[in-house]
Amino acid sequence: MQSLAKRQRGILQCSRVFLDEFKRRATSLSTSTNSSLFDHSLTGDPDSVVLVEGNASSRTVVLNRPSFLNALNSAVAYKLHKLYKNWEDTPDIGFVVMKGSGNRAFSAGGDIVAIRDFVQKGNMEECKEFFRNLYNFIYVLGTYLKPNVAILDGYTMGGAGGISIPGTFRVATDKTVFAIPETLIGYHPDAGASFYISRLPGYLGEYLALTGARLSGVEMVACGLATHYSQSTNVPLIEEHLRNLITDDPSIIETSLSNFSDLHYPNNSSVIRRIEMLDKCFKHDTVEEIMDALENEAAKTNDEWCLSTLKNLKYASPLSLKVTLRSIREGRFQSLDQCLIREYRMTLQGISGQISTDFCEGVRARMVDKDHAPKWDPPSLEHVSKDMVDQYFSPISETEPELDLPTKQREAFT
Repeated sequence: MQSLAKRQRGILQCSRVFLDEFKRRATSLSTSTNSSLFDHSLTGDPDSVVLVEGNASSRTVVLNRPSFLNALNSAVAYKLHKLYKNWEDTPDIGFVVMKGSGNRAFSAGGDIVAIRDFVQKGNMEECKEFFRNLYNFIYVLGTYLKPNVAILDGYTMGGAGGISIPGTFRVATDKTVFAIPETLIGYHPDAGASFYISRLPGYLGEYLALTGARLSGVEMVACGLATHYSQSTNVPLIEEHLRNLITDDPSIIETSLSNFSDLHYPNNSSVIRRIEMLDKCFKHDTVEEIMDALENEAAKTNDEWCLSTLKNLKYASPLSLKVTLRSIREGRFQSLDQCLIREYRMTLQGISGQISTDFCEGVRARMVDKDHAPKWDPPSLEHVSKDMVDQYFSPISETEPELDLPTKQREAFT
């Protein structure tokens, strides 16, 4: 444990670094609007949005956009990709740790407000660059040759799962809040979600993907999304121990993390305790059948879980629900690279507005105007045609290149 004096010196040093950065960016603000300290942006300075801490035989990367809950942009994805590739080839680096800056979030996922802004301005190339950078990094993480430890202390939403769950270890805490809420903004679970969510027990993946429901840190461990659980107050101790650890052996890291782990079980209200009911309702082939099953169970039992689940489904984009169910079902039988390539195609269709403008409308309703009253198009499940769903899974045009992943150099696991 650090002494008080040492911690105070660290705080003063961090303060000086922040003030120097603030002054530098304040000076250049008149000529640049891409600063992650001042606005949402898909671009930015890679050296400020991702920080690096050098340790005994490891490196720690810090997602550093705390004002935006460490939301991911192109600069973050680019820097993560570059750092991880360099460290993989460095013999004296045994493992990598990833964490978020601040005390609220690991990461809130992709900066969807910035993506919406670029879409509305017609700047699709910036959007494509972001998703290419992000998905390529996720593929590198999922095929990484060295252990990776993600400390999921706080909000871990959407794309945050993509930059952590494909890695070796994920430490959840009592502050962890996990969700993939993309259907609630007229989008689809991406960043590899159709790969790792589809492999959860039973039909839990379908439930999380369709409803955007949240899981606690305890629930993440119970279903396998996290590998370890600890109190948030233990995180500084875990980080200090990892800083001093000299190894590249996953079993030694596993033992070290286990020494700080607490044993907790989901409470009686947890969805983990309702797996039998969940599977009964979410095993069906269509969204309509899933909702019918929930309505039947709610009518018979007046179960609050069935009622709240129905409410979430009825709030979500009808098109997103149908697209997401198909994506999860296909992902169950695909490798990580196949899921990412398909998700990239779906993403371009989803944000382009060619099929629907639900993405821009959903972000407006939930993140910009915050009226939580999106006007979905199509407005209901019965208006979502099979052709619309099929188009979502098709290339955006004959000339649009597919996502290029280094599959020949790095074999994807299944």
